[in-house]
Amino acid sequence: MKIEKEAVASGPPLSLNVLNAEGKQVGTVEVDPAALGGKINKQLLHEVVLMYLANQRAGTHSTLRRGEVAGSTKKLFRQKGTGNARVGPRRTNKRRGGGTAKGPKPRDYEYHLPKKAVQAATRMALLSKLQDQETVIVDEIKLPEIGTKQVAGILKALNVGGKTCLIGLGAGDIDEKQTVYLSARNIRGVAVSPAKQFNAYNLLKPKRLVLTKAALQELVASAKWK
Repeated sequence: MKIEKEAVASGPPLSLNVLNAEGKQVGTVEVDPAALGGKINKQLLHEVVLMYLANQRAGTHSTLRRGEVAGSTKKLFRQKGTGNARVGPRRTNKRRGGGTAKGPKPRDYEYHLPKKAVQAATRMALLSKLQDQETVIVDEIKLPEIGTKQVAGILKALNVGGKTCLIGLGAGDIDEKQTVYLSARNIRGVAVSPAKQFNAYNLLKPKRLVLTKAALQELVASAKWK
């Protein structure tokens, strides 16, 4: 599949609504696209996502070659005079139970792109989510106790219920990190992650991105984005 490059010029600040846990607007926040690179390169995003997918592969696949399967290496019957089609040994890949011709063997698929390219792709992925209006900003997520229904109710109020989503928490939400994670882990398609652990792959994979205000501020202001 051909991936085209697309450059998006840095435009005016993006104005994002800030909601509370009930889904009501409690304010707005502005994000300067230039702080996130100001442009989106689809080719780079494609290459970085492929890198993350490749690094997740176990590489433990293995097939038996014709020299590894059980059976004699003797020709089954003579070449001529039998009236049958000519055949080779029982181990040939042309016979049932024979070896596999050029089959896969265990290998390591891991590789890494330059660090700056990976960081730039993460910025682009976040900018893409903001520009495509696939990001919901919530002022804070506080749960009195661990409970799946509480998180499900918050996501429904934020109009992301039933969609795959990534919940991002900032350093200011550290007290709620474990509670939110334990409450959301049983909801299918929902993941919870500290903002500092974001990458291009886990940003682009879900349909929606739910960020606390602290997480958004951390992402924009963090030195690793510059």
